[in-house]
Amino acid sequence: MFKEFKEFIMRGNVLDLAVGVIIGGAFTAIVTALTTSLITPLIGLVISLIFPGSTNVDDVTKNLSFNINGVEFNYGLVISAIITFLITAFVLFMIIKAANNANKVVPKKEEEEEEVVEELETIEVILSDIRTLLAEQNNKKTSDE
Repeated sequence: MFKEFKEFIMRGNVLDLAVGVIIGGAFTAIVTALTTSLITPLIGLVISLIFPGSTNVDDVTKNLSFNINGVEFNYGLVISAIITFLITAFVLFMIIKAANNANKVVPKKEEEEEEVVEELETIEVILSDIRTLLAEQNNKKTSDE
C-alpha cells in the first residue's frame, strides 16, 4: 500500500499539479495586490471625479437597495461585486496576454527536442548501415571459407 502511494505521489502529473496549485496561490496574491493597489485606486479616482464625495465603487452603490416588509435587498453590492470581478478578470487577461507574448519570444523546448530526435534518427540510420555492412562482410568470410 505504501509503495503504491509512493508511486502515485511520484508521478509527474501529481507533482505538476502540486506545483500548479502553489504557483496559482502566489499568482492570486499578485493579481489581488495589483487590483487593490493600482487598478481600484485609479477607478476610485475616476469615480470621485464623476460622483463627488465617493471614493470607490462601494460608496456609489451602497445606496442602491430597497426594502420589502423590512427586508433589505442590496443590489448595489451585487453590482459592486460584478465590477470588481470584471476589473480582476481584465487584469488577469492583461497578465496572461503579456506572458503569452513573452513565450513567443523565448525559443520553445519542442523545437530543441525535434532537433535531438532528428539527430537520433540520423545516428540510427548510420548504425543500421554499419550493421548491414558488417553482416555482408561476415557473409563474405563465411562463403570464402
